[in-house]
Formats: sequence, C-alpha cells, structure tokens
Amino acid sequence: MKNYAWPYWAITGGISFFMLFSAWFSGTHAEAFAAFGFPEYFRIELTLAKIAGAMLLLFPQTPDRVREWIYAGFGICLISAFIAKVATHYPVAQTVETPVVLVLMVLGVWYLDKMKKKYVVVQ
Repeated sequence: MKNYAWPYWAITGGISFFMLFSAWFSGTHAEAFAAFGFPEYFRIELTLAKIAGAMLLLFPQTPDRVREWIYAGFGICLISAFIAKVATHYPVAQTVETPVVLVLMVLGVWYLDKMKKKYVVVQ
C-alpha cells in the first residue's frame, strides 16, 4: 500500500500557510482589497474565515467532511480572487498564483480521498 499521508500533509501545510498569509495581507492592506470594489465587512469576514479554515486544516482531529468543506470554501475564494484580479487588470505574475494554488488544493483533496479509501473497513 502506498503512503498518502505525507504528501497530503505537505500540501495541506502549504495551503494553510498561503491562506494565513492571504488573511494577513487582506487584514493589513485594506486599500489593496478595496481596489477590487468589495465592502469593508467582506474583507473582515474573509480574513476571519481564512484563519479559521487554515487552522482547522492543520488539526489532525478535524473530520474529513469538515476538511472537504474547508477546501470547497477555499476553492470558491480562489476562483473569486482570480476573477477579481483579471477584472481589475492585475499583473499576470500576481494573477497566476491563484490558479496554481487551486491546482495544489485539488491535489490535496485527491490525497485526502486516497487516504480515506485506504482506511475504509469493508465488512
């Protein structure tokens, strides 16, 4: 059997770090976030959600179903960020990071699924 735990945790650690950095950036650079045209309350809500999701992903006791929902929320966030960056004519170098992180996140979900199937007990 293959060990899917270490690549999953490496990807999850990277995603959590990216989301925590993104939360820090949006929390400390309100003017950059306002350039997208989003209201101030949305910046605060998004910052708190990113922190909570990133922290929950790092706890091994978090149920797999909760992890899947966190990844779904992060996916929506990344797709929205990509659309907002393209619509506001961000430089390509800064726009490309969101699809790259999204692909890594999909890979993390794939490893999570593989780990779940590995430990399923068939009766």
